[in-house]
Amino acid sequence: MGEVTARIEDQVRSWISSGELAPGARLPSEREMAQTLGAGRTTIRLVLVKLTAEGLIEAQHGRGYFVRQAVQS
Repeated sequence: MGEVTARIEDQVRSWISSGELAPGARLPSEREMAQTLGAGRTTIRLVLVKLTAEGLIEAQHGRGYFVRQAVQS
């Protein structure tokens, strides 16, 4: 995993663990995250797919990505 991908993943995990994105909250769109975090949409998608596979977030077709659970410390 590249440095930018790791940074994006860490940021999304931070939003969730800090409560900024609570369980059930919708994540910003791929476009918004790419612009805010200074990364390409492909990188954002890679992170979202990884976090979905881990069960941390879930994709809802046509609606976006939502937080499933808080990060366990």
